[in-house]
Amino acid sequence: MSESEILDDLAGVLADFGGRDYSGPIGAETRFFADLGLASIDAVVLGESLQDFYGRPLPFGDLMAELGSRKDRDLTMGTLAKFLARHLGN
Repeated sequence: MSESEILDDLAGVLADFGGRDYSGPIGAETRFFADLGLASIDAVVLGESLQDFYGRPLPFGDLMAELGSRKDRDLTMGTLAKFLARHLGN
Protein backbone atom coordinates (compact mmCIF):
# COMPACT_ATOMS: atom_id res chain seq x y z
CA MET A 1 0.00 0.00 0.00
CA SER A 2 1.17 3.52 -0.72
CA GLU A 3 1.39 6.22 1.92
CA SER A 4 -1.26 8.15 -0.02
CA GLU A 5 -3.69 5.22 0.19
CA ILE A 6 -2.94 4.85 3.89
CA LEU A 7 -3.57 8.58 4.46
CA ASP A 8 -6.96 8.14 2.80
CA ASP A 9 -7.65 5.19 5.12
CA LEU A 10 -6.58 7.26 8.15
CA ALA A 11 -8.87 10.11 7.14
CA GLY A 12 -11.75 7.65 6.86
CA VAL A 13 -11.06 6.02 10.22
CA LEU A 14 -10.61 9.38 11.95
CA ALA A 15 -13.70 10.91 10.32
CA ASP A 16 -15.83 8.82 12.66
CA PHE A 17 -13.49 8.61 15.64
CA GLY A 18 -15.39 9.14 18.88
CA GLY A 19 -15.33 12.63 20.29
CA ARG A 20 -13.11 14.20 17.63
CA ASP A 21 -13.81 17.90 17.23
CA TYR A 22 -11.82 18.71 14.09
CA SER A 23 -13.51 19.74 10.87
CA GLY A 24 -10.49 20.39 8.62
CA PRO A 25 -9.10 17.96 6.09
CA ILE A 26 -6.82 15.27 7.44
CA GLY A 27 -3.52 15.12 5.59
CA ALA A 28 0.14 14.27 6.11
CA GLU A 29 0.80 17.34 8.31
CA THR A 30 -2.28 16.93 10.52
CA ARG A 31 -1.13 16.38 14.11
CA PHE A 32 -2.83 13.83 16.33
CA PHE A 33 -2.78 15.83 19.55
CA ALA A 34 -2.49 19.51 18.56
CA ASP A 35 -4.82 19.50 15.53
CA LEU A 36 -7.23 16.65 16.21
CA GLY A 37 -7.37 17.37 19.94
CA LEU A 38 -7.04 13.72 20.86
CA ALA A 39 -5.50 12.32 24.05
CA SER A 40 -2.95 9.58 24.61
CA ILE A 41 -5.69 7.04 25.35
CA ASP A 42 -7.10 7.85 21.91
CA ALA A 43 -3.76 6.73 20.41
CA VAL A 44 -4.30 3.32 21.99
CA VAL A 45 -7.86 3.14 20.66
CA LEU A 46 -6.72 4.27 17.20
CA GLY A 47 -4.02 1.59 17.21
CA GLU A 48 -6.63 -1.06 17.99
CA SER A 49 -8.95 0.35 15.34
CA LEU A 50 -6.19 0.27 12.72
CA GLN A 51 -5.27 -3.31 13.60
CA ASP A 52 -8.91 -4.26 13.11
CA PHE A 53 -9.12 -2.22 9.89
CA TYR A 54 -6.05 -3.87 8.37
CA GLY A 55 -6.71 -7.27 9.91
CA ARG A 56 -3.29 -7.75 11.44
CA PRO A 57 -1.27 -6.87 14.53
CA LEU A 58 0.99 -3.85 14.21
CA PRO A 59 3.91 -2.85 16.49
CA PHE A 60 2.47 0.42 17.80
CA GLY A 61 4.63 0.12 20.92
CA ASP A 62 7.67 0.75 18.71
CA LEU A 63 6.07 3.90 17.29
CA MET A 64 5.12 5.20 20.74
CA ALA A 65 8.65 4.53 22.04
CA GLU A 66 10.07 6.52 19.12
CA LEU A 67 7.70 9.41 19.85
CA GLY A 68 8.64 9.32 23.53
CA SER A 69 12.28 9.90 22.67
CA ARG A 70 11.61 12.98 20.51
CA LYS A 71 11.37 16.59 21.65
CA ASP A 72 8.07 17.05 19.73
CA ARG A 73 5.94 14.15 20.85
CA ASP A 74 2.99 14.89 18.59
CA LEU A 75 2.31 12.44 15.79
CA THR A 76 1.64 13.64 12.25
CA MET A 77 -0.55 11.55 10.02
CA GLY A 78 2.36 11.43 7.54
CA THR A 79 4.57 9.80 10.18
CA LEU A 80 1.81 7.34 11.01
CA ALA A 81 1.28 6.59 7.30
CA LYS A 82 5.00 5.89 6.83
CA PHE A 83 4.98 3.60 9.85
CA LEU A 84 1.95 1.73 8.54
CA ALA A 85 3.36 1.47 5.00
CA ARG A 86 6.56 -0.03 6.39
CA HIS A 87 4.70 -2.63 8.48
CA LEU A 88 1.85 -3.41 6.10
CA GLY A 89 4.36 -4.13 3.32
CA ASN A 90 5.69 -7.18 5.19
